[in-house]
Amino acid sequence: LAGLGPGPLHEDSIGPGPERPVLGWAVSRPLDPAEADRLRQAARFAAAPLAALAAQATLTALLEAYLGRRSAARVQAGAMRRDAGDSIRAVLLYADLRDFTALSEVTAPAAVIAALDSWFDRIAGAVHAFGGEVLKFIGDGVLAIFPVAGPPAAACDAALRAVVAARAGMAHLDAARQAQGLPPLPFGAAVHLGEMLWGNIGAADRLDFTAIGPAVNLVSRLEGLCRPLGRSVLISGAVAAETAMPLVPLGEHALRGIAAPCAVFTLPDA
Repeated sequence: LAGLGPGPLHEDSIGPGPERPVLGWAVSRPLDPAEADRLRQAARFAAAPLAALAAQATLTALLEAYLGRRSAARVQAGAMRRDAGDSIRAVLLYADLRDFTALSEVTAPAAVIAALDSWFDRIAGAVHAFGGEVLKFIGDGVLAIFPVAGPPAAACDAALRAVVAARAGMAHLDAARQAQGLPPLPFGAAVHLGEMLWGNIGAADRLDFTAIGPAVNLVSRLEGLCRPLGRSVLISGAVAAETAMPLVPLGEHALRGIAAPCAVFTLPDA
């Protein structure tokens, strides 16, 4: 409280209990009983709404940590039924580590978790840096989206730049792991543009907010071609048609479970 004059600092609070005050204050001189009573009366009116705001902020942070920013906003807005979902156009990015199952069988669990965390930090950090959102961690894989809000080229370019940034981050991580005598963490990534259903799926009492549809299936199958083609990044023809970034064509390839062959491209250095 400014302007109360010089003197020793005194603190007080009001809330659920002395261990968890909802509202606290500090004054520069002792208050007389009347002043302290007026301050406590004002605090009683403020404590409840402040507690509600704090609880809402905690809930938002929790939902965003587990669902992502856009999905958390949808859930908080009431999209909690199994039939709650929208068809949206987005660029999808799917990436996973190579031979990680074999590595995990000969590596201590704590080291496996540390390696996964390092990988997810690089790929998720790159996705978020370019405006995308991680929808799901699937084992050692990541599914992310870049929703199309305007010209598709913007979302396509953002996804491709995120892949480039993730590759740079992983190269730095692999150098650090090599210095520690640890094996590298190679990965494959695929990028595709298409329509998907974004919403709830699951049981009546256990829901998952996720993306489903042919575009999701295609990007997953496309990533599976990385090893046979000897490439770390594969890009669908749908993305190549929208971006001005230089790409290398690899021809058309059949994808398991996908009716039509897919035109496949890659980055020049991938």
